[in-house]
Amino acid sequence: MNYHRIKIAVIALCVLLCSICYGLNRNHKYREEKAIVSIQEPPVTSAEGTPASDSQESPEVPEVPSRICYVHICGEVVSPGVYELEEGSRVFQAVAEAGGFTENAAADTLNMAEQVKDGMKIQVPDQEEARRHLDQGTSVLGNLPEGSHKVNLNTAGKEELMTLRGVGEAKADDIIRYRESHGGFQKIEDIMKISGIKEAAFQKIKDDITV
Repeated sequence: MNYHRIKIAVIALCVLLCSICYGLNRNHKYREEKAIVSIQEPPVTSAEGTPASDSQESPEVPEVPSRICYVHICGEVVSPGVYELEEGSRVFQAVAEAGGFTENAAADTLNMAEQVKDGMKIQVPDQEEARRHLDQGTSVLGNLPEGSHKVNLNTAGKEELMTLRGVGEAKADDIIRYRESHGGFQKIEDIMKISGIKEAAFQKIKDDITV
C-alpha cells in the first residue's frame, strides 16, 4: 500500500517538473522571437522618407514672386518702346533695356536713380530740346507718369508720336514729313493739316501735344 502511494507521488512529481520545464522553454522561445522581430522591423519614417521625430520642423515660407511693371521709354534711345521691368527697378535699367542713349541724347536731364513705376513714360530729350528749355527757363520733362508729358510735334520721334490717341505709324510718318518740309509746326492746331486728323481727332489729343 505504501509502495503504491510512493509510486503515485513520484509520477505526480515528474508531471509537475515536466510542466515547469515546458513553461520555461516556451517563455525563452517567446523572448527570442520578440528580439528577432524587433531587429527586423524598419524604423518608423515620415512621409518624406526621413526618420520620424517628435519635434516638427517649421514649414518653409514660399517666396513672393516679383511684381512686374511696364514702362514706356522714348525719345533719344536706341530702341524706343514699352519694356517689362521688375517693380523697384531704376531709370538707368529702363534705358539699358532700350539699348542705351543715342549720341544726341541729353542724358543729364534725367534722374537715372529714380525708381520706375507701372505705366511710367520716360522721355529722353535731345541736346537741342534741352538747350531750348534751358534758354527759356523751363524744365525738360523727362521721366514722368503716363499722360503728364506733352509730345512736342517738332521734336518727337516716330515712336513717341505713335503714343498719341489715333496716331498710328502712317500718321506719325506724315507728321515728321510735314515738319521737315514746312519747317515745323507753328501752333498745335497745325496738326489738323495732316491727312486724317480733323477737329474731332484734334480735340482728343490737344492736351497732349505742344510745339
